Amino acid sequence: MRTNSMKAKILAGEPVAGVIISSADEQLVEVLGLAGFDYVMIDCEHGHMSVRECETLVRAAEAVGITSVVRVPHNAPDVILRHLDTGAQGIVIPQVNTAADARAAVDAVYYHPLGQRGLAGTRAADFGLTSSLAEYTVDANRQLAVIALIENVQALDELPAILEVEGITAVTIGPADLSQSLGYPGNRHHPDVEAAIDQIITTALEAGVPVGINTSTGAEMQAARERGCLQTSVSSWGLLAGAARAYLAGE
Repeated sequence: MRTNSMKAKILAGEPVAGVIISSADEQLVEVLGLAGFDYVMIDCEHGHMSVRECETLVRAAEAVGITSVVRVPHNAPDVILRHLDTGAQGIVIPQVNTAADARAAVDAVYYHPLGQRGLAGTRAADFGLTSSLAEYTVDANRQLAVIALIENVQALDELPAILEVEGITAVTIGPADLSQSLGYPGNRHHPDVEAAIDQIITTALEAGVPVGINTSTGAEMQAARERGCLQTSVSSWGLLAGAARAYLAGE
């Protein structure tokens, strides 16, 4: 299994930047990788992609040497299994609100002794042709990433317990859903939302767990890094719209 460079960087304390992809365009993934991004988050929660289309984007990420992670539609073993079998190097789990949610995700992503993921000679295992399945399980447990998406007010009190779950690689903040959960839908910069974001960042850093956040602009990315976030994600549509507006403005 390929080295998960995104995971290696954040565990070493290095920042990474990625793009949330919600459309099945493999050339977009290749361009973003060549432009210098560290990873793509293939959005199968809000996006409309099939597992087969997801696999095509995973291949594109491999072609340009960046990490592919999939945001699954929900925290279920069968859903997680099918997306991991494409060769994706990590899973972003939405609505992780309790330690039980985190443990369920870990159980679905990793093989024994960390989890109970179903084992077969799929594409992720090079179809069983380059190493034994026993060797693959060890390598997969080392390279795969489990990223818990913190986006609900319920998770705030439960976060210390979530962070204690073995196998959670990082937590990342979803400001849009968090603002909705707090009663300020779409107002990610409301003082109460910002206070919740600060609480999540502080709690995660104190527990020694890398933390990320979805951002909209380069300025937001820099501000997030100054707050301690190592992983920052931006929408591909946001990138396109920002560049289009700058072009039309003659910038």
